[in-house]
Amino acid sequence: MRIVIAGGHGQIALRLERLLAGRGDTATGLIRRPEQADDLRAAGAEPAVCDLETATVAEVAAHLAGADAAVFAAGAGPGSGIDRKDSVDRGAAALFADAAERAGVRRFVVVSSMGADPEPPAGTDPVFAAYLRAKGAADDDVRARPGLDWTVLRPGRLTDGPGTGLVTLAERTGRGDVTRDDVAAVLLALLDAPGTVGRTLELVGGDTPVPRAVAGLG
Repeated sequence: MRIVIAGGHGQIALRLERLLAGRGDTATGLIRRPEQADDLRAAGAEPAVCDLETATVAEVAAHLAGADAAVFAAGAGPGSGIDRKDSVDRGAAALFADAAERAGVRRFVVVSSMGADPEPPAGTDPVFAAYLRAKGAADDDVRARPGLDWTVLRPGRLTDGPGTGLVTLAERTGRGDVTRDDVAAVLLALLDAPGTVGRTLELVGGDTPVPRAVAGLG
């Protein structure tokens, strides 16, 4: 398989790229800065410089040509303001989806965030509230596209500890933590799970092995 990952230098994306390379798949990671390319090569991925805040649909679609699946794992990241939450977490997701449709890549997996659907509670930090609204709007946009076989994954609070391989994966899980290692493992399994198409899934640490958790969804 050839998988194109938006946000290819992100912490989850690099983990996913290593997993894909480890099983013999080809991962192409879209990155903003050329100096990030060596990190992708070290993870076994092919770097492609493409700034999703300025690229056209045609430019992004060219990177997606011939791919078997697309994964949106981009984000404005810590320290970014409200404007970039919208331009990256929402705008770039819509652009990547437009490009996937143009390139004929149906399988489309989104890394979103738990809490992205309801309006953030009163008193939520304004930047974090903007992030949640942007993620929710991006999810709504993708879920409205009949041209994509989409799955939206909404992890809980991300941690950097070693993965356990044990998770809880369901439409509603309740709040909890999950390692980035385990998020990447679930993404890998979702790419091979057509029964998860059209599903919005929450993910936290748990006691079910990743393959069984994904297989149990149908």
